[in-house]
Amino acid sequence: MFRKKLNKQILLLIIIIGLFFVLLIIFTRPATLVNSVPMPITNKEPLLSATETTSFSLPTNLIIPNINVNSPIEYVGLTPEGAMDVPKDQSNVAWLQTSTRPGETGTAVIDGHYGWKDKKPSAFDNLYKLRSGDKILVKDEKGVDIYFIVRELKRYSYGANAEAVFISNDDKSHLNLITCEGTWDQRIKGFSTRLVIFADKITE
Repeated sequence: MFRKKLNKQILLLIIIIGLFFVLLIIFTRPATLVNSVPMPITNKEPLLSATETTSFSLPTNLIIPNINVNSPIEYVGLTPEGAMDVPKDQSNVAWLQTSTRPGETGTAVIDGHYGWKDKKPSAFDNLYKLRSGDKILVKDEKGVDIYFIVRELKRYSYGANAEAVFISNDDKSHLNLITCEGTWDQRIKGFSTRLVIFADKITE
């Protein structure tokens, strides 16, 4: 009788310890970057909702003359891992709907794929060729042209703090472009580096 009671207590103790380790793994495991997602958003505060801006219409096309880009713009949100999602078509680019609309005060964020797939190039294969002073044009659904000028290029390693890419507090209008770069890392199922183009709206 005593042995049966002791065995039940040991079994209960094993179950409790097992549950503890399962919960520990669930709540402490790091978020991973899914394949081909350009940039994780490390800031967890909600970004400005696109529905809160009304001065500019939804963007439809991104044009960068110096690198022969003329791509339709898809609209994306965040992945379950908390990273910015990517366009479904490799020749398109994608605007993060929780960022501001291009031309509005704040930072609009657009990403695009890098690399060849099915013998076809991607929209942002030559993004690295941009230099300070190059022009970027965003067209909206009402036919309005919004011009930006490149300020700087910056590279981020995987997992780096990307808050500056998505948020600005200077009451000006910015456009940031993101793509992958570097070497393929099998461990993270993605490229090792993120290239970001920081651009500012051209005001008359």
